[in-house]
Amino acid sequence: MSHTDPSLFLEPLKRLMEQETQTLSELELLLSREHDILARNEDVETLEEACAARQLCMGSLLRVQDERRAMLRMLGFASDPQGLAACLAAHDPLNTLRECWLGCGSAAERCRQLNDRNGALVMARMRRVEGMLGVLTGQPREPQVYGRQGYRAAAPSGRMLAAEA
Repeated sequence: MSHTDPSLFLEPLKRLMEQETQTLSELELLLSREHDILARNEDVETLEEACAARQLCMGSLLRVQDERRAMLRMLGFASDPQGLAACLAAHDPLNTLRECWLGCGSAAERCRQLNDRNGALVMARMRRVEGMLGVLTGQPREPQVYGRQGYRAAAPSGRMLAAEA
């Protein structure tokens, strides 16, 4: 562990955590907007714009997280949540950053839930479209399974019980 003066990094670490929380809040809004677009079944261009904005936000979030991890490594701590906890335990005895870090975690959990909700809506729509295509073509979509070789293949439609005649 490093014996660096805590005042040299606590404020920059706090700024990074605040920036991460702000970016997560922005992501939360973007995911909610994306859900509204999906729920209203808006045009593809609107959805693509929303997805592009989300991807830009994700890029910003990853950059902030990379900076935080680099700072932890520079201070001699692991770059994972346990390393951050150890760093705060060693150099932040008044827990000035604990609330900020908890805010990051809460915001990240909300984003995960919103993303899961959007994914479930997309999957439900895909299944519905596949079902409608099956009705239109007269060929219902067979479920995809993995074969012995590890490749995806359509499930057999029946089993041969006996080969004797």
